[in-house]
Amino acid sequence: MNEECPCCQKKKIRSEEEQKKLINRLNRISGQINGIKKMVENSAYCVDILTQVAAVNAALNSFNKELLSEHIKTCVADNIRNGNDEVIDELVKILKKLMK
Repeated sequence: MNEECPCCQKKKIRSEEEQKKLINRLNRISGQINGIKKMVENSAYCVDILTQVAAVNAALNSFNKELLSEHIKTCVADNIRNGNDEVIDELVKILKKLMK
């Protein structure tokens, strides 16, 4: 584990299905980003690029919702059941970041 990066000190074991679903979403988002890059390289019209950027933002928000939902159902719930209420502060902190 990385001592310098606090976000890298915890691990989450995901089911094969959950991991596959998240990776598929990220691959689609990556493809969209590559498409936007090509649009810029090909001097596409600004509004067309902005429309694609909005689609990427929506896809990232959808990814966040899926990951957050799973986090609350597993990590947060398990920690609370085990008496670790600090996870609530962690959840509030990440929600504030996501809502900026």
